[in-house]
Amino acid sequence: MLSGYTCPTCGGPLTTVREGRCRCSSCAREFDPTITFQTCLTCGGRPRVRVRRYECCRCRAEIVSRFLFDGLVLDAAYFRQKMAESRERKQERRERVRLMLAESRSPAADVFPAELDSMPGLTAALDELTCGIDPPHRVEAREEFDLRRYEAHVQAHCGPIAISLEEIPPLNDDAQHDLVWRFIAVIFLAHAGLIGVWQEGRSILVIKREID
Repeated sequence: MLSGYTCPTCGGPLTTVREGRCRCSSCAREFDPTITFQTCLTCGGRPRVRVRRYECCRCRAEIVSRFLFDGLVLDAAYFRQKMAESRERKQERRERVRLMLAESRSPAADVFPAELDSMPGLTAALDELTCGIDPPHRVEAREEFDLRRYEAHVQAHCGPIAISLEEIPPLNDDAQHDLVWRFIAVIFLAHAGLIGVWQEGRSILVIKREID
């Protein structure tokens, strides 16, 4: 498309850099070849960019570029202006929505403490619901459970032959809690790969795991 045209400044060869732009290989001047080399076929006026097309500066007739191959020219200043206007409109809409929401916001509700006596029979109904329920089972203080002590105890009784969890002697007078704590120790040891654990029926079996 640029064959036969040279730079109007220095006469150097031209190369296309993008749609609607070329550059001189000698002086590196970059310009629009349509505006530089073409004229209006109707009146001979110079072309100018109007949004996405060329038009004559005199008669405003559309000028078809000989230097664009299936492309469009863009008026950069026009699109910068339109983008700025679009951002301004969006900001105005956000501000209007913010003001509308602020005006429609409900005032803070006054929340009063619940008064059980305000509803006749409510207290008695609640008493009936809780009547007969055993108090929650108290768990001993955490300080009484020594995980390392129970892990050492379980390891001391584990060998190459599997035994059930119940066969490991308790360390605490509370049999129920002691069984739970032995089970916790077994889980931690199994996770560390020191023992093997599995279930057969209702029994939990443990065995010492050989470490390579």
